[in-house]
Amino acid sequence: MDENDEAIRTPIVSVLGHVDHGKTTLLDEIRGSAVAEAEAGAITQHIGSTVVPIDVIERICNPDEEFDLPGLLFIDTPGHHAFTTLRSRGGALSDIAVLVVDVNDGFQPQTVEAVKILDRTETPFVVAANKIDAVPGWKTQEDAPFAETFAEQSERVQNDVENALYEIIGDLHDNGFQADRYDRVNDYRSTIGVVPVSAETGEGIPDLLMVLVGLAQRFLTESLTTRPNGSGEGTVVEVKEKKGLGTTVDVLVYDGVVEVGDTVVVGGQLDPIVTEVRALLEPSEKVEINEEDEFNRVDRVVAAEGVKVAAPELDDAMAGAPFVVVGEDDELGDVTQRVRSEMDEIGVETAEDGVVVKADTVGSVEAVAKALDDAEVPIMNASEGAVSRRDIVDAETADEREHRAVIAFNVDVLEDAREYADEALVKLFEGDVIYRLIEEYEDWVEGMEEERAENVLDSVVLPAKFRVMHDHVFRQSDPAVVGARILSGTLERNVTVERMGERLGTVQGIQSQGDDIDEATEGDEVSVAIDGPTVGRDLKEGDVLYTSVPEKHAKALEQEFDELLDDTTREALDGYLEQKRQVDPFWAK
Repeated sequence: MDENDEAIRTPIVSVLGHVDHGKTTLLDEIRGSAVAEAEAGAITQHIGSTVVPIDVIERICNPDEEFDLPGLLFIDTPGHHAFTTLRSRGGALSDIAVLVVDVNDGFQPQTVEAVKILDRTETPFVVAANKIDAVPGWKTQEDAPFAETFAEQSERVQNDVENALYEIIGDLHDNGFQADRYDRVNDYRSTIGVVPVSAETGEGIPDLLMVLVGLAQRFLTESLTTRPNGSGEGTVVEVKEKKGLGTTVDVLVYDGVVEVGDTVVVGGQLDPIVTEVRALLEPSEKVEINEEDEFNRVDRVVAAEGVKVAAPELDDAMAGAPFVVVGEDDELGDVTQRVRSEMDEIGVETAEDGVVVKADTVGSVEAVAKALDDAEVPIMNASEGAVSRRDIVDAETADEREHRAVIAFNVDVLEDAREYADEALVKLFEGDVIYRLIEEYEDWVEGMEEERAENVLDSVVLPAKFRVMHDHVFRQSDPAVVGARILSGTLERNVTVERMGERLGTVQGIQSQGDDIDEATEGDEVSVAIDGPTVGRDLKEGDVLYTSVPEKHAKALEQEFDELLDDTTREALDGYLEQKRQVDPFWAK
């Protein structure tokens, strides 16, 4: 076969969902079901992935027609941060995703985040409505298809399951997706299939596998083409130290072939790494993928497959980076430039002033950056790894107070960094749900803006409007004491008051029911002592008075701080400006 010939490769499937909703258990159950139906050695475990051949899937599902795909390759590391890390040629590496939702809990924070990621990457997905066996009264039928086990349930249990499914369907609708129970879906292009399953008992697993294969076979065959003899291409899943081998990379090969001795270009932290494959390692049979101690050396791997690659100078390799074999007809410079371009594509746009972002993988960095961009929050620096003192120092240099923050997604904060953050007044936001981190940051900024507003408003004279009440003259002068009703704004002591632009005097005191108070607000009726005017000559019952506001203060309140004013203060300001501008149209403009 020529290296340019094409074939259909195994679709790559990722599993996402909220913590404790059963992602890992679902993967284990799919593996277990497949092993039970397979001949010895038919299920292959690779680094970071498990391949279930199509003949095994057919035995589990017992479909009416044969499938044309080689099988399904499940990525073994579930979770949305792993999903964002794995990419090919700038797009999501996964061909299909399974969104796991606990049928009894419904949508949770990480569920919403996973849906946003799937929407952004335009990845087809199905929903595994997990834990149907936990519905009260459920009668388990081990490994049975959903229709078969559902028919054995009581009417009450069936209603409870249907209601729970409708809740999930409603949550999907709220997030922009049309959905229905999988056996009621007519067009999977427009409608998400929801498959009720139990990762514990295997119920519904045949249906889930059948939907995944059917979805891939009907709609994804063009994107599943591979060159079985071409130069290999893959994605770095993890970078690991291995005793006796040094730094190795776990790679998911999604196209072509990788062989021992190949020259490869790998995305690095600063520049592409050019190196030579010294060994290709696969886990020994029946060894758990993430706990392997023994490996089998192989000479070549063919897409789609996961493999551990040992090669020199991989210390700066990055999870999520491209891994490309330099073929006989390829120019090393061209391949290196391509890898550099792909790394640039998954980079983050930075600004001179902004927050600092730290995340567990390059893909997670990108996902956090996208969420911050949507929230219009600039980024000064963004990188993967634990939060260090250097990151705090960078955040400390931000010009704007609201940018002196570190957004830390799914990473540790080193102790000296945490201590210095307190000293440097840098705010740390830590968590494993991106949108929650952004919400916490926005709440913090909002709190600072409110504090800033209070400080600003404390430094300027605020307007108030009040009326001298009829039959409430308690003293005519030195000072005049009258009853007043506050019409808008807040009246305070020691402010100057005026009528139609004419200065009358200063408020010496305010009393409510005989008690001295510092201020009175809209609707209050109080007695006010005003030093300066004489009632009957300078001041009359029924007069409307305003607090005198310096022109610079009035201009700032209208043009710069209007959004900080409450409705009653804004009303007083508008009335005051209108009165002043009747005399001088350009006053405070």
